[in-house]
Amino acid sequence: MYKVGIIGPESSGKSTLARYLAKRYSGVLIPEYAREYVEQKGTTEVTFDELCAIAKHQIEELENLSSNLYFFDTELIVTKVWFDYAFGRVPKWLNENIHRFPMDVYLLTYPDIAWIPDPARSNGSDAIRKELFDRYEAEIQSLDIPYYIIRHV
Repeated sequence: MYKVGIIGPESSGKSTLARYLAKRYSGVLIPEYAREYVEQKGTTEVTFDELCAIAKHQIEELENLSSNLYFFDTELIVTKVWFDYAFGRVPKWLNENIHRFPMDVYLLTYPDIAWIPDPARSNGSDAIRKELFDRYEAEIQSLDIPYYIIRHV
């Protein structure tokens, strides 16, 4: 089993890249659950408990993998950074599960394309997007997992 985590700030090409790679390499696409959640809710504002529910859904997906190649359109590191960014704390069980279900490689999308607003996005400033990129990169580095930065050409 090989797991590719595709993470990065909002509107940096994650979903497009994940869909393309899953199709190109006949892998399984795991879509961004947080997007589905906020679209159903109708607002990007989520409570701590709602973010816990999103993380637990992501963990359930990881527990039920049965194929050979997966492309994750965001995953637990993104959720961890959002806990810290929005609430200033991260549940211990989330950190434990990041270590329990490591990715094999990360593709970290750089925020060098224009931010496109939509109902599931709320952080379009260049400063916030760069801050989130830096946080994601630091998290990957702390796990000592290979990663590649994907830039728009």
